[in-house]
Amino acid sequence: MLATLDLSIVFIYGVSLLALAQWVSREKVGHEKNANDYFLASKSLPWWAIGTSLVAANISAEQIIGMSGSGYAIGLAIASYEWMGAITLILVGKYLLPVFLKVGIYTMPQFLEHRFDHRVRMVMALFWLGVYVFVNLTSILWLGALAINTITGLDLFYGLTFLGLFALAYSLYGGLKAVALTDIIQVVLLMLGGVLIAWILLQQVSDGQGVLAGFITLMEQAPEKFDMILSRDSPHYASLPGISVLIGGMWIMNLSYWGFNQYIIQRALAAKSVDEAQKGIALAAFLKLLMPIIVVLPGIAMFVLNSELTSPDQAYPHAMMLLPTGIKGLVFAALLAAIVSSLASMTNSISTIFTMDVYRHLIPNAREEKSVLVGRLASISAMLIAIVIARPLLGNFDQAFQYIQEFTGFFTPGIVVIFLLGIFYSRTTAEAALAAGVGSAVLSLAFKLALPDLPFIDRVGLVFLLCTVLALIISHLWPRHQDKVIDLAGISTETTSSFNLSALLIILILAGLYVTWW
Repeated sequence: MLATLDLSIVFIYGVSLLALAQWVSREKVGHEKNANDYFLASKSLPWWAIGTSLVAANISAEQIIGMSGSGYAIGLAIASYEWMGAITLILVGKYLLPVFLKVGIYTMPQFLEHRFDHRVRMVMALFWLGVYVFVNLTSILWLGALAINTITGLDLFYGLTFLGLFALAYSLYGGLKAVALTDIIQVVLLMLGGVLIAWILLQQVSDGQGVLAGFITLMEQAPEKFDMILSRDSPHYASLPGISVLIGGMWIMNLSYWGFNQYIIQRALAAKSVDEAQKGIALAAFLKLLMPIIVVLPGIAMFVLNSELTSPDQAYPHAMMLLPTGIKGLVFAALLAAIVSSLASMTNSISTIFTMDVYRHLIPNAREEKSVLVGRLASISAMLIAIVIARPLLGNFDQAFQYIQEFTGFFTPGIVVIFLLGIFYSRTTAEAALAAGVGSAVLSLAFKLALPDLPFIDRVGLVFLLCTVLALIISHLWPRHQDKVIDLAGISTETTSSFNLSALLIILILAGLYVTWW
């Protein structure tokens, strides 16, 4: 349980966050927020806000609780999601982001109408709304409430309600600006809390002999947890199938998440300029390299300290119970920071897609102020739905992170095909895009049923290749006049020397990590 000092730290954090969010959200006298202000922060985000907000949106209960659980069950191999995400961010910043900023969009479905037609936009808008509400938002709420329940004993329903209302309280008025400009505080707190819990757990593993001794002890007592590339005889090979992690479907998963995901890319769309957005993405990539220390290492340490937990997802909450008073409150505040930041980001993206892609289609001449109101109502509605369905939907899963990855893997190949061919292959038609989207779900389900032993990451890669072939065949058999192609000749992919140096450093660091723990 939390002591009075711990609760005081959490209270100070909550009040400070609410106050800061309201302060950064204020407008000049006489100015009412319009859609550009609310959904894209007036396109004024600086690089440091973009970089920290990308990480704050990404690192939530899903990562902290879920990946610590996977670290407990699988080991360091699960860090591939974080480390490969770093290099994916660099690719997105150089080759994809300039395209989206040149087009000047609010949402990713809007880009699909710009490139294809309204059918593709509406299909993908409704799809993303469903996934964000019923998968992402519910998972963040559920795992967050689970952590609160373990640490404080608070009933799961009250935990779900508290998290949802708190996230809405600080983000509902200001929109993306309130979320992004407070995320620097969230990330600092997250990093500090994560490093502290890793430090203290390693000290306990080594019986007070130091952090380095604790890390060496982990490798000695649980060497199987430090295999980055799992062998076929590993019980977790189906989750992370060996070398396929580096050359197969995980690239597709990462490209979809970091490149074509409204929840993530919306921060970069709100940048002052392409250069500012790319600097922010480089910062986020470096922060991603550090994430396994915060989200995976505590899970491995808990395996050594207590290998008898009933569920892997209990690893991080139980680790927090080992912390001293004061530090426990700080780490708990850091966990709350990660959860509510991701909840706020997710609800803002839901409201953006619903308002700009659905509501404005139904009422194209809607006033700006009415659009902002609709966006706020969409945020509230999505949160209420997620609170109600979170427990029935996710309550029976031991490793929620793996569940989320496999579920989204049914649709990810088609999404990546639609965007990549839409950007880089001018002959791709709207019919081909729709076929790739539907084919992704159908083919993934077929492989799941016919080849249940096929690892889902391998399935993602295979379905991506098949959907690409399907889209190319349809585009050539039933060609259409393409007047909505992307003019790549007018889009520069040249990057600054600082961005190029960042990319080189990230590649070298990743190479060193994989060589060390191959």
